[in-house]
Amino acid sequence: MTETVLFKGNKISLVGPILNIGDNACEIIVVDKSLKEKKVGGKNEKVQLIITVPSLDTSVCQIETKKFNELLSTFKDIDVNVISMDLPFAQDRFCESFNVKNISVLSDFRYRDMEKYGVIIGDGVLKGLIARAVFIINKESKIIYKQLVPEIGKEPDYEEVLNALK
Repeated sequence: MTETVLFKGNKISLVGPILNIGDNACEIIVVDKSLKEKKVGGKNEKVQLIITVPSLDTSVCQIETKKFNELLSTFKDIDVNVISMDLPFAQDRFCESFNVKNISVLSDFRYRDMEKYGVIIGDGVLKGLIARAVFIINKESKIIYKQLVPEIGKEPDYEEVLNALK
């Protein structure tokens, strides 16, 4: 069984397991804008926030990433990661253009590890990109919050995420 979301009202399937609150968040490898690998998920010294977006080349993803960069600027004890399939070069241009410096913007283009979180889009015109979702992972690697945005073209509930972080 797989999860589904909507894109412009059309149902699309996601690839990978269905993860829920209380499940272990496995460690994955993504790439930063300087092409260095970074491990996210798994056990960590900090609480981790993993935010997935389809592409920073779209207006909703841009708004979301800029808003999280602004909202989370004072959350220094949280490792904040926005992950998309965009190439690191494009992510670097995006971060420079919009002064995104408070969060890590990372790419899953190399290993497609976000499939382990069940958020790779499996069909439709966005096949291969990542669905819009938010995970909070505690230091022991447990998922303590999950928001899978039901319509890919909509922003997440920011207030709900901030309340879960407090």
